[in-house]
Amino acid sequence: MADRRGEDPESDDEPYEVLDLSEYARSHQWWSRLFGSSSGPIAEKYSVATQIMMGGVSGWCAGYLFQRVGKVAATAVGGGFLLLQIANHSGYVQVDWKKVEKDVNSAKKHLKKKAKKAAPEINSVLEEATEFVKRNIVISSGFVGGFLLGLAS
Repeated sequence: MADRRGEDPESDDEPYEVLDLSEYARSHQWWSRLFGSSSGPIAEKYSVATQIMMGGVSGWCAGYLFQRVGKVAATAVGGGFLLLQIANHSGYVQVDWKKVEKDVNSAKKHLKKKAKKAAPEINSVLEEATEFVKRNIVISSGFVGGFLLGLAS
């Protein structure tokens, strides 16, 4: 479509700036404004106290949520199983236990085959996680402590 001057509005030669959001997000992190920033690995960026505090707070939040969600999930699964047993004993539900046993055995065989194939991939992921924890031992220990406190509260 042409505008009043007969020019195509999309062909304007006005310069515009392209903003790379990924670069912007990396350089403007909220924790950098809160705790200060520098370059290098996390062990060099923040003091030990800050790392322990960050790990502890995030661990406590994770532990608290894990505790709450775990209780709800356990209640739902246990309550559902209880209702299923009551329905079974009352005659509302008939369970073919031989078919259940056959399906469970089939699933076990399938899982064993998949586990043998996935073992090298799992080992590489575990090695990477171990290296990460070794490099960030202070914040990791704070997270574990906070997680345990979150579970206890």
